[in-house]
Amino acid sequence: MKKPIAPRHLPTSPFKPAAVPLPKQFALGDRVTHDEFGLGRVVGVEDEVAVLVDFGPHQERIMSPYARMTRL
Repeated sequence: MKKPIAPRHLPTSPFKPAAVPLPKQFALGDRVTHDEFGLGRVVGVEDEVAVLVDFGPHQERIMSPYARMTRL
């Protein structure tokens, strides 16, 4: 599967380049919500690879890019 080619921005263009979104980062103790698991608290961080989240009755290891998880 090929990655889509991003449009090039020319320095002489009158239009601003598209903003690059920053990757999500979580810290210990952050309250989060996940589309599938609900409300939880971050109890472990593995650099920018994954986070361990306590959702009450169980814990889940959520891998980056954390598309379905949001900090509250």
